Amino acid sequence: MNSSNRPSRRPEHTVNTVLEHADTMSTEELDKLPYGMIQLDATGRILNYNAVESKLASLKKEDAIGKQFFTEIAPCTKVQDFYGRFKEGVIHESLDTSFRFHFAFKQNPRDVTVRLLYSRRTRTVWVLIADHEGKPIEG
Repeated sequence: MNSSNRPSRRPEHTVNTVLEHADTMSTEELDKLPYGMIQLDATGRILNYNAVESKLASLKKEDAIGKQFFTEIAPCTKVQDFYGRFKEGVIHESLDTSFRFHFAFKQNPRDVTVRLLYSRRTRTVWVLIADHEGKPIEG
């Protein structure tokens, strides 16, 4: 078998691949992803908050973890399109949806694509933030 026939060992950072493996990623691995990643418990409390999201929101990770996402960190998300979908997903333990959203951050307002995914394994919701076209965030 020559080298051109070998499968690529380079990790793919597609949205689907990232979300499939998010539950098993270390904090360091989450921080290396080219997407904002937030893990919420069933009440909306932040369990994980990666480096890209910290930069986008101009908020230190340690100031976000443990706080309520929808009321303390990003109150602009407490709308039906975002919080409503989150609540329904938690109730039904099933959620996989994408939508465009405008984060009205004071220092860095941004139009993004949000993907919400309920993890039955951890009973948490992953919030993946991509650029407005659903692509990785450019530094």
